[in-house]
Amino acid sequence: MAYQIIECVPNFSEGQDTHIIRQITAEIEATEGVRLLNVDPGKATNRTVVTFVGSPAAVVEAAFRAIKKAGELIDMSHHKGEHPRMGATDVCPLIPIAGISMEETAVWAQKLARRVGEELGIPVYLYEEAQPDKRRSNLSVIRAGEYEGFFKKIQLPEWAPDCGPAVFSARSGATVIGARDFLVAYNVNLNTTSTRRANSVAFDVREAGRVLREGDPITGKPVTDADGKPVHTPGRLKAVKAIGWYIEEYGIAQISMNLTNIRVTPVHIAFDEVCRSAAERGLRVTGSELVGLIPLEAMLEAGRYFLQKQQRSTGVSERELIRIAILSMGLDELAPFKPEERIIEYLLANASDHTLVSKSLTGFADETASESPAPGGGSIAAYVGALGAALAAMVANPRDLLGPGPMGPVSTARRATVMDLVKDITARLYPVGRLDYGSEGLLLLTNDGALAQKLTKAGSHVPKKYLVKISGRPDEKSLARLRAGVHITLDDDRRVKTSPAKIQLHEDAPNPWYEVTLIEGRNRQIRRMFQSVGFLVEKIKRVQLGPLVLDVPPGKFRSLTIREVAQLKHLAPAPAPTHKKLSS
Repeated sequence: MAYQIIECVPNFSEGQDTHIIRQITAEIEATEGVRLLNVDPGKATNRTVVTFVGSPAAVVEAAFRAIKKAGELIDMSHHKGEHPRMGATDVCPLIPIAGISMEETAVWAQKLARRVGEELGIPVYLYEEAQPDKRRSNLSVIRAGEYEGFFKKIQLPEWAPDCGPAVFSARSGATVIGARDFLVAYNVNLNTTSTRRANSVAFDVREAGRVLREGDPITGKPVTDADGKPVHTPGRLKAVKAIGWYIEEYGIAQISMNLTNIRVTPVHIAFDEVCRSAAERGLRVTGSELVGLIPLEAMLEAGRYFLQKQQRSTGVSERELIRIAILSMGLDELAPFKPEERIIEYLLANASDHTLVSKSLTGFADETASESPAPGGGSIAAYVGALGAALAAMVANPRDLLGPGPMGPVSTARRATVMDLVKDITARLYPVGRLDYGSEGLLLLTNDGALAQKLTKAGSHVPKKYLVKISGRPDEKSLARLRAGVHITLDDDRRVKTSPAKIQLHEDAPNPWYEVTLIEGRNRQIRRMFQSVGFLVEKIKRVQLGPLVLDVPPGKFRSLTIREVAQLKHLAPAPAPTHKKLSS
């Protein structure tokens, strides 16, 4: 019997709190026999799409653990987001990959649904191939009314859950579990902020089309059939679901599509059809965004398609076909598109368990050059210049890079420091702040000198989070003083009072660890603060700077996404206005 592999793509209703997301994905990673392939959070949608694969039993076990953890951590009564949703784990599909039929996969989905309903007490609805009643197998039909409407919907006899109690939990909501074919979630970006215009394009292309109306196609009275049901005008594309929405995070409207059968409508055809419809309405497509993973052949087919449109030979390398597909569809407009992280076959073939962002400098340079908008690939410097503040050096132990030397403040811009990691980059890089010789953690380098200066200023109010190990145990009175602000002596002998700080216990021990968050960044400030109340600092590790969380191993670095750059620029204080004196 062939080895069976299935894929699971749960969607969790949390896209903003990385701590919660990591706790959920940790449950998956801890399950033997599965491999976590991709974690794709969306802040505007407040939703994270997770992808993992493995043997059927292992995948079901990992999914159960993740659904359980999500139900514990996510409170749906406070959830807001652009994407339709009905529970902490909104939907959890199983997809046959190898050695297993759709019918067998549906049985595994039903087993998972029963266990979630019985052991966790969460109402579960089956969908697609796992749902024997085809009147309620469509996800959008099941989810209609969303979280807010399900308190009443679940009480209707025709909407009793397939598994679990017929009681809607305000905290965890309900979930949908099923078996389906491989689906590509794909968004196309428009040069408009209008949700109405975006929806018009979505209705043009999606299979369901739009409701036929009398007179005005938008405000006119819906036309109904003999049974009183609305009559639809079909859209242009088969096996495509689509809606339009505005993403505040990017300041643009998108066409959000689910391509349910890419053999019927490939991703490049969906892209071109949206371009055509947008142009007919005076709009332009500026790029696109893949959510989750895509099969290799879909990217190769797209590359060949766009080369044929240019009347060019398709006899090029696999890597070049992928590059053409990325450029043609603007897949890297909102964030770098990394084939090794987005193409499912590449992930399955990668035998390494290292974090995908942990790349050598050479590997990073090769990848960046291939994604540069400059002709012929360009250079890393051109890429950094194109992104603005788009390079982060997150080093877990600068002392290993510095080598032996005297204790004391050491700028990250000195020779034989973190700068050695980026020596191949010709653009001038500015360090945002510093870590002294006895500290470790996240460092940020940027080619935007003005941004570096704004973020470094003591009054920037950009939050910086540290884990701090103390020699001895401060009492509550001492901690209260630190939280309120204490007087410290700076290098130039000036006495200043620190701004209020957030301090909470991180790990209890005879020499405990504290989580300390500052909104200013004076030299050796944390050490001086604790010295002022009679305690010495043993270790300091910076784990967060504004929206950036330390997520690379010691001695490695990665580029920032466009989203992260925009967040940093938003945090940086604007310069004070200057007023010229008018002559009388």
